[in-house]
Amino acid sequence: MSAPARAVARQARAARAVAAARGATRSPPALDERSIGLEARAEHDDHLSLKLWLRLLACSTQVQTVVRQRLRESFGISLARFDYLAQLHRHDQGLRMSTLSRYLMVTGGNVTALTAELQREGLVRRERDPDDARSWRLRLSASGRKAFERIAREHEQWVIGLFEGLDAARRKALYDDLGRLRLQVSARATGRTPNHQEKPA
Repeated sequence: MSAPARAVARQARAARAVAAARGATRSPPALDERSIGLEARAEHDDHLSLKLWLRLLACSTQVQTVVRQRLRESFGISLARFDYLAQLHRHDQGLRMSTLSRYLMVTGGNVTALTAELQREGLVRRERDPDDARSWRLRLSASGRKAFERIAREHEQWVIGLFEGLDAARRKALYDDLGRLRLQVSARATGRTPNHQEKPA
């Protein structure tokens, strides 16, 4: 297929995706071609599961983009740093680097680099693990905890605002359905047979 033909095909897919989004809901207003994002990859006759996957990706990307921008503008902090601090804030006893890496779904090298930066800034401290003298545990310092809690209050309001178009019942149903989906995906990824009756915590 020539380059002009490919361009026309891409535009057609984007137009169909916009039309599908408009047909799916009347409120909020339909997405335009600038904001359709990953859903522009969907064909009109694609399987619903594929279109759902692309919509999940698009929603996640949009929310992350908004939150990342606001964190930068309001606090001069990256989303990666915020997520790192959030995990330590949830675990007063501290976390090993390997555990923190797993929770953040990033490589150990990324955690090591962030740890060094945050230690230099006095937001994180590293202590010997009482259960294993060869390992280290990471904890928030007093100033790190105070700084994170100030940011987290604003962050929570941003996220609440982004989801305010869904009433409480819809948010709860979406939360439960995505929890079930995660259990099924996790089961398939580890070679287990999904239990469709299993409920997320």
